[in-house]
Amino acid sequence: MTAEKSIPVINGKAEDDMDPEALGATSLRSNDKKVNERGQWNNKVEFVLSVAGEIIGLGNVWRFPYLCYKNGGGESLRRHESETSVPYEQRCLAATSTVNLYVLFGFAGIGYATQVIEAHLNVYYVIILAWAIFYLFNCFSKELPWATCGHEWNTENCQEFDKVNASNCSFANATSPVIEFWEVLGISSGIEHIGNLRWELALCLLLAWTVCYFCIWKGIRSTGKVVYVTATFPYVMLVILLIRGVTLPGAAEGIKFYLYPDISRLSDPQVWVDAGTQIFFSYAICLGCLTALGSYNSYNNNCYRDCIMLCCLNSGTSFVAGFAIFSVLGFMASEQNVPIAAVAESGPGLAFIAYPKAVTMMPVPPVWAALFFMMLIFLGLDSQFVCVESLVTAVVDMYPKIFRRGHRRELLILALSIFSYLLGLIMLTEGGMYVFQLFDAYASSGMCLLFVAVFESICIGWVYGSDKFYDNIEDMIGYRPIPLIKWCWMFLTPGICASIFLFFLIKYKPLKYNNIYVYPDWGYGIGWMMALSSMICIPLGLVVQIWRTEGTFSEVRTNPPFPVILPDPAKPSPLQVSYCVERVRGSSGCGEFVGEERFTDVDFADNAVIFTESMEDLIGDLERLNKESGCLGLRVSWMKTKIQDFNELLSTAISSVFRQRECRP
Repeated sequence: MTAEKSIPVINGKAEDDMDPEALGATSLRSNDKKVNERGQWNNKVEFVLSVAGEIIGLGNVWRFPYLCYKNGGGESLRRHESETSVPYEQRCLAATSTVNLYVLFGFAGIGYATQVIEAHLNVYYVIILAWAIFYLFNCFSKELPWATCGHEWNTENCQEFDKVNASNCSFANATSPVIEFWEVLGISSGIEHIGNLRWELALCLLLAWTVCYFCIWKGIRSTGKVVYVTATFPYVMLVILLIRGVTLPGAAEGIKFYLYPDISRLSDPQVWVDAGTQIFFSYAICLGCLTALGSYNSYNNNCYRDCIMLCCLNSGTSFVAGFAIFSVLGFMASEQNVPIAAVAESGPGLAFIAYPKAVTMMPVPPVWAALFFMMLIFLGLDSQFVCVESLVTAVVDMYPKIFRRGHRRELLILALSIFSYLLGLIMLTEGGMYVFQLFDAYASSGMCLLFVAVFESICIGWVYGSDKFYDNIEDMIGYRPIPLIKWCWMFLTPGICASIFLFFLIKYKPLKYNNIYVYPDWGYGIGWMMALSSMICIPLGLVVQIWRTEGTFSEVRTNPPFPVILPDPAKPSPLQVSYCVERVRGSSGCGEFVGEERFTDVDFADNAVIFTESMEDLIGDLERLNKESGCLGLRVSWMKTKIQDFNELLSTAISSVFRQRECRP
């Protein structure tokens, strides 16, 4: 059904004649500049690929296998599987959030903490892309520089093992050319010796940030198109490398090391911290990424189904990538005639040692190496630009009237990219690897994510109420998830996360680079300052919010200082109205006749839009009301009158539509 849309009339005034402040965010105008719409995903595929690109990244092919190797082989895999319920319920929480955490339940500190972690992650995660780009450029030669010895960076211990009979020689003191090429990054003797900036790496980092910027500069319109390539191509290369890896000699020993646990490592608290951290890092929990991506979905999106599907995909990818990594580690150990535990003791260099060695054993090595590093770049790229998008979304949602006008959003992304690039340059110096390790161990993983998860679960399970949130999910997807999720919010998740967090604090061991280098005290101080910069946001935010809000803590909990727009199954809510607007505009099966009175599609849609826009205006008034101390009685009285006017205007239309089953979410 099509009809020409008439101009709605409110209190005797046409919409076009009303003050712009009375309209919604999509209708506001200032200085003849329209506030841009927030937007939604064009289709379901773009959303799924974007989330898959975020959660399936370098951590699946680099961090997860490295942590398995570091913490006892396959035992890390078993710990990863045993804690799957933790990311499961957290993914549901993130996916169902239609507004960012800084406006939920008065726990503004949680939202700020996640964004501080996100800001740290944006600075150091892209460094891996710079390394991958540097390796990619070195692939465009007749012979790979890390495939043979004889270069200026090689030492006397360099041995091309594939050209020597390993059964007749001992290579305990020998090194592979691929390991020595890793040293070409210019690693100094310690963080005290920062050294010079590697300008070739700085140019690679600039290229990485440039590509990242243009992937998200138009928001989800550009992001949704890029992920068709960045989220799918890595799987092609992963399968090829897996097939090649399992056919190499010694691969069986590496896979055995991957699958069989080292029970003695269970007593090390760092093992459990790494296992819990990997779950949070791999699923992008407590980073705000899932919340940002999910907020661009329609209200009735089945986040429960999406969560299960993407969790299975993520875990499966990590499991398969482990075979590809450990098969090559077994091959390298067999070449050097040493135990697997003595192979690739290079931290984040694992992906730049094991995999490059694998491609040198394939036909036409430069081609395979180029494809492999392109895979690394794609894996890291979509994770990186989604992280940036999350931070930008948070800032824009906090100040929509400022950043949704003209090209201000693009300028915000540009400023953030330039600032992060300049900060990242220190990690491209000769001592930059030690700074990178500090970021990885303190700023963006470990206790920070666990600390945020504890309070986030308490916020959902106890402050807002697990039953209420459970009802909200049912209202969104049409059915109730398994009861276990509700108990996870209340007990399992905060209990597990708090236990691991306390275990880490009690048996804390200072970071060592490559298990050898000990940082100076001021280096550890910098690391702890970065960690506390995010964790301190939660208690500070809570104290400030309680201090600024009148009433007892019980009253603040019952009536949160920020309005929570979550659906109430007992009566129509703005979110339910928005859902029915989509249904009515998409078909003519809703709201045509109620008794003898006719309600057309356009009539209901226009009235519903007026209602939702007016509610947004009321929300703004409520927020301002909380910040003002004078004339409260007059403002409250005026707001009640305004609410009554809107309810009277729409009561007939809304009640008629919600009596029809096909219009219910």
